[in-house]
Parts: sequence; C-alpha cells; structure tokens
Amino acid sequence: MLSITPRRWSGPAEASLTSAKSFFASVRSVELDIRWADFDDPALSAFLAAHLADMAPQSPVESQHALALEALRRPGIRMWVAMLDGRIAGTCALADVAAEHEELKSMRTDPALRGRGVASRLLRHVLDDAGRRQLERVSLETGAAEFFAPARALYRKFGFARCRPFGAYAEDPHSVYMTRYLRETDRSGVPA
Repeated sequence: MLSITPRRWSGPAEASLTSAKSFFASVRSVELDIRWADFDDPALSAFLAAHLADMAPQSPVESQHALALEALRRPGIRMWVAMLDGRIAGTCALADVAAEHEELKSMRTDPALRGRGVASRLLRHVLDDAGRRQLERVSLETGAAEFFAPARALYRKFGFARCRPFGAYAEDPHSVYMTRYLRETDRSGVPA
C-alpha cells in the first residue's frame, strides 16, 4: 500500500479533490465492480457532467458527440459503471446503430485512476456483452486531437481499426471513426 501524507489546503474544493486523489492513489490493485448504471444516482449525473466538461474544449460544438445523461436513458442504450469502493471509477455504454451493430459511447475513467486498467476492464466487459448477444460489430467515434491519443491507442489494442463514418456521422476532421468486427463475415454481412 502506498503511504499518503495528508496536506492542508485552503478551501473545500481543493480538499475534496485532494481527498479523491488520495483515495484513488492509495489503490494498488484495482478491484472493480461493473454493474448496470443507475440513472437516478446523483454521482452518475456528476460523473457524466465532468465527462462533457472534459470533452467541450477539445472540439468545436458541431464535432462534440458525447451524450448527456438524458440522452443515455433512451431505449437502445445499455450503460455500465465500474465501481471502486462505492465510487464511480468509469463508465461505458453501447448504443444501437443498426441490426447487429452498436456504438461505444460514454467511455470515461475518473482522471485520478487513468492508467490503472479501468478502461480496459470496462471495454472488455462491453465487448463480452456484445459477443454474447452475437453482434456483428461495435464502432466508435473519438476525437482526432492529441488529447484523445490514449483513447485511440486503447481502442487499437482491443482490435478496433479506423473506418469510414457510420450511422448518422459524416466526415469530420475533428473525429476519428473506428470499428471492430466481433465475428467472421463476408463483405455482405452474412456470417461466414
């Protein structure tokens, strides 16, 4: 276990942030509980608001495709949270695009836990879910800016490759589109 030395801070916001960082920094082995999202949980609302705030400065408004809480409630979206000792460590969702094709949405790890495998565990979980439901493919849109480079590397590690825009997306210099086929198909989409 890491040794944490408490510090005194000048205000409640700084103390709260320091407390959260100390909590997450003290976790050596991340033991996550991945479960269905509870859309009535105020912590989820705050976590997703922080996600939107992180994304906002990275792309122009017309190139921002992250979903707010209410949009994630709609039918055709499955959302999970990764919990660590009662706190949200990460989120991930799958949204219908077409028959046997879903889109990865709302992939976020708490900034204090980045690099500790939370996103990998969540991504593995949702890909397993998609595989059990016999989806043909999972696609995603992410940013083209340097800020999104770690996300693009993670997706490549999990077998996602660049693709053309899918669903309602159009070519956009601020977006990168990626897809992963979950089962062997020929070009017509018929299982081989």
